[in-house]
Amino acid sequence: MANLEGTSVVITGGARGLGRAMTLALTAAGAKVLVVDIDNDPIEAIRKEAGKNVEGMRADVTDEKGIADVVEKCLSAFGHMDMVVNNAGISLSTIRPGDRYSNPIRFYELTGADVRRFVDLHMIAPFLLSCAAAKYMMERGWGRIVTVTTGLDTMTRSGQAPYGPSKAGSEAFAAIMARDLEGTGVTVNVLIPGGQADTRFIPELPGLSRTSLVPPEKMGPPIVWLASRESDGVTAMRFMANKWDTSILPQAAAERAGAPIAWSI
Repeated sequence: MANLEGTSVVITGGARGLGRAMTLALTAAGAKVLVVDIDNDPIEAIRKEAGKNVEGMRADVTDEKGIADVVEKCLSAFGHMDMVVNNAGISLSTIRPGDRYSNPIRFYELTGADVRRFVDLHMIAPFLLSCAAAKYMMERGWGRIVTVTTGLDTMTRSGQAPYGPSKAGSEAFAAIMARDLEGTGVTVNVLIPGGQADTRFIPELPGLSRTSLVPPEKMGPPIVWLASRESDGVTAMRFMANKWDTSILPQAAAERAGAPIAWSI
């Protein structure tokens, strides 16, 4: 595993699920992580679990003021900001709890408010944090931006609006950011679980074996590699965590698990 001593990372939605797994992996490799979330209890829990390398804060990442506070907190706590991970998200259960699998949501049943919630968190928030981070990182000549999206089939599957389209927009934005940042030393990549992940977003369902779900811990090895100098020059790629083979060298694992970012230009 790469040594990330001296590396500072911001992870939105970093206290639970995929974010928690990435936080633990990064801190285990020596990085310092600012966990941004909306609830204090999970933040305190991950701080106790991960130890002194974690700082935490509540913030609204869909708001410019919230993002400014995040950047200020990172710089004051760690002195610099090397990586941001756009991970905060919500699921369709926020619209239709419980029965969205047996009774899928159709687009014509949505309200404007429903769609805005997903667009705000899955598109606006990554844009705002990435924009603030890129300006800082370009001055230093090095940095990492990683956005967590979803499978390409989920983006366009019936019953996945507005989740799928908002994640598609986020990935398209990442493709553009990668192109805009070429030659600056700042890379932009996408990381996905590679299937339904075993998080609180997936309820207990008849016939569902949770062993069929992707363990959140699968996100650890690729995010550590992406944070390291070993991934210098790797940009505009999407990596599937469940295809990352930890039995081989990270560079080889990245080649197997990676493909060009969707809509790469």
